[in-house]
Amino acid sequence: MPDSVAAAAVPVAERIWRRFTPAQLLARFTVYLAIVAAIVVSLRHIEIIPEFLYDAPEQVVDLLTRMWPIEWAAYRTEVHASLVETLHIASLGTLLSLVLALPVGVLAAHNLVPFTPVNLLAKLILVSSRSVNSLVWALLFVGIFGPGALAGTLAIAFRSIGFVGKLFGEALEEAQPGPVEALTAAGAPWASRFTFGYWPQGKPAFWSIALFRWDINVRESAVLGLVGAGGIGMALDAALNLFQWDRVAVVLVAIFAIVIAAELIVTQVRKRMI
Repeated sequence: MPDSVAAAAVPVAERIWRRFTPAQLLARFTVYLAIVAAIVVSLRHIEIIPEFLYDAPEQVVDLLTRMWPIEWAAYRTEVHASLVETLHIASLGTLLSLVLALPVGVLAAHNLVPFTPVNLLAKLILVSSRSVNSLVWALLFVGIFGPGALAGTLAIAFRSIGFVGKLFGEALEEAQPGPVEALTAAGAPWASRFTFGYWPQGKPAFWSIALFRWDINVRESAVLGLVGAGGIGMALDAALNLFQWDRVAVVLVAIFAIVIAAELIVTQVRKRMI
C-alpha cells in the first residue's frame, strides 16, 4: 500500500506530526557523528602541553605588565609612517585586484561567456588565488622583488582576485535576463548587452564587494610586515625582536584603531553609495 494511501487511512486525531522523516533523521545523526569524530581525532593529534595552559594566566599578566606604561612617543617616530604605508598597501592592492578580477569574473559567468573551457579556466584562476594565503603570496613576492611595500601590495592584490572575481561573477550570473533579452532582440552587440544589461544589475554588488575587500585588506596588510612585505607589521616585528613591549603595545593600539576606523568608513560609504 502506498504511503499516501496508508496515511489517509489513519484518522486525523491519531496522526503524529514529525519534522523529519526517518531517512532525514538518520542523515542528520550521521553528520553530527562525523563532526564529533572529527573533533575527537583532531584533539588527539594536536599536542597540548597542560603545563603551558596552567601557566597561561600568569604569563598574560606578566606580558601586560611589561607593556605598561605604553610608550606613546614611539608612535610619531616609528609607527605613524608604517601605519600610513599599511593603508597605501591595502588601498593600492585592492584597486589592482579590482582591475584584474573584473575581467576574470566576467569570463567565469556562463551567461555572459557561454563557453565552458573559458569558464573553467577563469574559475581555476579564482580558486588558485583564494587557495594561497596572503602571507604565502607575500613570501613569494618578497623573494622576487625584495622586502618592502611592493611585495605587500602584490600579495594583497593576488589574494583578493579570487574573492572579488568569484562574488562578482556569481552576481552577474544571478542577473535578471529581461533587460538582456530586450537588448539582444534589438540587435545590441555583446559590449552593449554587458554595459546596459548586466553591469547596472551587478554594479551594487561589485562596489559592495570592493568595500568589503578593502576592509579585509586593511587587516591583512597589518601583518604582512612580519615577513618583510612592508607596513606596520615590520614595526611590530622589530619591536618584538628587541623585546620592546611598550612599543609593541603602541603598534597593537594603532592596528586596533585603524581597523575600527576602516570598519566605520566602509559602513558609512555603503549607506551613502549603495
